[in-house]
Amino acid sequence: MSRTSRTGRRALGLAAVLLTGALAGCGGSAGAEDSGGDGSVTLRVGATGWKREEALLKFAHLDDTPYQVRWSLFQGGDKQLEAVRAGALDVANSSEIPPVFAAADGQPNFKVVAVQRGNTLNQQVVAPEDSGITSIAQLKGKKVGYVKNTTAHYFLYELLKQSGLGWDDITPAPLEPDKGLAALNGGSVDAFAGYGNAIIAAHQRGARTVGSGKDILSGNFLWTASDDTVGNPAERKALTDLLARIDQAYAYVRDGREEEYAKVVAAATHQPVDEALEEFEEGEAQRKTEVQAVTTKATASQQEVADAFRDLGALKQPLKVSGFWTDRLNSPLRKALSS
Repeated sequence: MSRTSRTGRRALGLAAVLLTGALAGCGGSAGAEDSGGDGSVTLRVGATGWKREEALLKFAHLDDTPYQVRWSLFQGGDKQLEAVRAGALDVANSSEIPPVFAAADGQPNFKVVAVQRGNTLNQQVVAPEDSGITSIAQLKGKKVGYVKNTTAHYFLYELLKQSGLGWDDITPAPLEPDKGLAALNGGSVDAFAGYGNAIIAAHQRGARTVGSGKDILSGNFLWTASDDTVGNPAERKALTDLLARIDQAYAYVRDGREEEYAKVVAAATHQPVDEALEEFEEGEAQRKTEVQAVTTKATASQQEVADAFRDLGALKQPLKVSGFWTDRLNSPLRKALSS
């Protein structure tokens, strides 16, 4: 496929996603047009909640990439995968769950190319402080908001099972993170299963944690690229470099710069610096953030998630996840990570 025809198809895909509201925002370039590499390459990369990776690379002085990076902001990894499917995004960053649903039609046009190990904090079911709900068992018969096809969907289901409840024991209400938070604050749901900024904001409003996905989720966050990107040598090289830079940036923060970086996080998430610092340090203590090559263990972990959604009835057909994983970046990524 020619670059021209591919660009045209991408433009049409982007228009479609914009019309449906899947694309929440678009960032600028991450670096100079030419720093010794192919300045004609542009990677369109997704971010959830806020543009963490863009800010991280800038903080670590690693944003001077010899290719362009355009960061787009989404409310969840599921929306990122929708954009990849539509041709509006080249690279998505999500939990294990969104690619499962994006591949459910049996025609995925993307591949998981790397795994980012990370913490599973701020993945919680919360309820208003004055609701009297203090446990998952008390959700029986209650209306519970959750972010569909994401980690929140998965850990809510698993927490219900651990408490002897089933999905039919609650009234599930699929909501986007911002709408879920508003519903919780407005009293139209009794509890909300969410993650990230929505949970931070809920606690700021006095919400209490009634269940956590901390020990349920694997801590595997997947970097997924379109088949076009995986098949393009220049874009594949750029993506490998970008992933290695992100890994290096986290190491840079851990090297005594946690408090300084917490100021960047706090400004983006509208929380006190000491709170952002505590969350970062607790997260890194739970599981150090680092990029890794694809492994059979990581693939098997996602297969367990897919099987759980099949049991739940959210997937209508069994899904073999290995069909949309690739080790094509493994060798150059391992080399870049070790350099």
